[in-house]
Amino acid sequence: MKKYNFNAGPSVLPRETVENTIQAIEEFAGTGLGLMEISHRTKEFEAVVDETVALFKELLNIPEGYSVLFLGGGASLQFCMVPFNLLEKKAAYLNTGTWANKALKEAKLFGEAVEVASSKAANYTYIPKDYVIPADADYFHITTNNTIFGTEIHTDIDSPITLVADMSSDIFSRPVDVGKYGLIYGGAQKNLAPAGVTFVIVKDELLGKVSRPIPTMLDYRTHIKEGSMFNTPPVVPIYAALQTLKWLKALGGVEAMYKLNKEKADLLYTEIDRNKLFKGTTAVEDRSLMNICFVMNEEYQDLNDEFYKFATAKGMVGIKGHRSVGGFRASTYNALPKEAVIALVEAMQEFEKQH
Repeated sequence: MKKYNFNAGPSVLPRETVENTIQAIEEFAGTGLGLMEISHRTKEFEAVVDETVALFKELLNIPEGYSVLFLGGGASLQFCMVPFNLLEKKAAYLNTGTWANKALKEAKLFGEAVEVASSKAANYTYIPKDYVIPADADYFHITTNNTIFGTEIHTDIDSPITLVADMSSDIFSRPVDVGKYGLIYGGAQKNLAPAGVTFVIVKDELLGKVSRPIPTMLDYRTHIKEGSMFNTPPVVPIYAALQTLKWLKALGGVEAMYKLNKEKADLLYTEIDRNKLFKGTTAVEDRSLMNICFVMNEEYQDLNDEFYKFATAKGMVGIKGHRSVGGFRASTYNALPKEAVIALVEAMQEFEKQH
């Protein structure tokens, strides 16, 4: 039976990424060695890093004056690296979900970190709107997509101060005006590559301004100077990321991907709103294109487990909702084909007819 991978992360990857990476693990770039065995200092792998950086810049239209880095530690390490490098007097955070909340908690270890607005009291079912960004803060941190709760900031915020964004789960899913951001970071395991590499896009002129000493490995300037090669980088995930970016470019780039993502999300949200058994969990205007959360309507709560088993039997993988929300979550990342969403919609319709 065909499987449809709706996992929230690590998640679905393009077939080309998987197949090309397997081939390179067996034999890489005519070296006679596998990708996992080569030195990261070889010209062949340095070419991989250079091409991956170039495609990042091309596909996201990154302006001059920004560096692209590939680091370890996941987005969670960035929760401390950002304030380590940028927080001098005060930082401001928008609290829109579990990961945003964790980022704020880490920043408080380095100085004053204020919560500008929060939707925590409503279990993060919406993105706060009417807030004031403090002009005296060093930066304003947002999490653009909230995987657990299924909300997303759909436009680039006009911030009077340096804007920092965790884009772990929606990078390359929609056009982004990188010039509005001072720093963008994210784990790769949603839209880019297997877990193990973290991307950072940083405006060079922001660095070196804090008075605190920064440990060598946690200083962005270290990795800029060494081209992400200060220590051994995560070779296999970087190679896989390159394959994904080639796949994305061949599809028509971020604009084409955004169109497809909207089609997939519209299909599923339309069915959630139509189907008598289900309902969405978030404010309609803040619904994520990447993580679609829904639950059973009150009168059908006793069908939760039955629908999960039914959908699983139809080939759906990873649709159980996070414990913070319950119900179901379909992660519709870039590499998820439209046919998977159609199959889930058909399963929901068939289940409705049975009940």
